[in-house]
Amino acid sequence: MEVEILSNKNNQMLRRKEVTFRIEHAQPGSTPSRIEVRKAVASTLKLEDSLVFLKRFETKTGTRVAFGEANVYENLEQAKLVEPDHIMKRSMPPEKKTEEEKKETAS
Repeated sequence: MEVEILSNKNNQMLRRKEVTFRIEHAQPGSTPSRIEVRKAVASTLKLEDSLVFLKRFETKTGTRVAFGEANVYENLEQAKLVEPDHIMKRSMPPEKKTEEEKKETAS
């Protein structure tokens, strides 16, 4: 998977970077998972993947090229303050998501 950063804007008010990216993926027949894309973007930016939150991601029909937007935070606490809950849940790996759901149903 090859990641190209198209733009990288600094949003000082929210203490994050807003990144637009392009990914060429070689997986035949399917778009990579959000977790794989998150890790690829994080490694390109040389950051921990826990600081990267995918806002939007889609593959152009009939191609193996995808475009997306991500928010990159300075720390996880700032991300929890700013990012909506549904984005936070979508960004968690499946194992962690099921643990969180168990806690919510137990309460």
